[in-house]
Amino acid sequence: MEYIRVTKENLEKEHICCAISNNKDVQVSSKKAWLADRFDEGLVFLKSVERGKCFIEYIPAENAWNPIDAPGYMYIDCLWVSGSFKGHGYSSELLDACISDSREKGEKGLCILAAAKKKPFLADPKFLSYKGFVVADEADNGIQLWHLPFTEGAEAPAFKECAKHPHIDEPGYVLYYTNQCPFNAKYVPVLEAAAKEHGIRFKAVKLDSREAAQAAPTPVTTYAFFRDGEYVTNEQMNDKKFLKLVQG
Repeated sequence: MEYIRVTKENLEKEHICCAISNNKDVQVSSKKAWLADRFDEGLVFLKSVERGKCFIEYIPAENAWNPIDAPGYMYIDCLWVSGSFKGHGYSSELLDACISDSREKGEKGLCILAAAKKKPFLADPKFLSYKGFVVADEADNGIQLWHLPFTEGAEAPAFKECAKHPHIDEPGYVLYYTNQCPFNAKYVPVLEAAAKEHGIRFKAVKLDSREAAQAAPTPVTTYAFFRDGEYVTNEQMNDKKFLKLVQG
């Protein structure tokens, strides 16, 4: 497979691989705006030259939009290969490219979020284990921080204290999210509208800075849904799923 690196210079003309083909869609524009501000912080977005979901996105951990302590590590925001791209070894190729680049930049390892059992929008733990990653830390909600050290004895990364015990002191439904995931630009307003229509207590908290994301009460900051203070899921919801959760 041939890959291309998305940069500030080619961002506007490149497809960013998610399940949205229209560059004028608010989901695409919100994600591209988020990416544009991250490139100067060391973010790398490497994708297949063919249109589809086959890419890796990573950034130095000190600039990651997650509450982690991982000095000297590279943090993988997303490694996504799906559809017709699966089963051809592209995940390994993308990861190998990340490893090579990170080594050249003097990083001491990689880290990424997953869980003991595969969760939506998180890395596959079986793949990570196969590639030599091991669990470095785990939050109360089962979200794990996996890492792949490049040298023996490298200090393992960890979650910040604010993320180890995901809980908030606020009743009702509360969603923390960022523009890192393009789907939020469409579906967060959908939830807000559904909550208003049905008289449901709902609050959306947009994490609009790295500092805010690194202080979040959850390891997953792209989308973290709470109900009466307790963490529920990191899976994006439409209005039907939201109402089903409320009614169930």
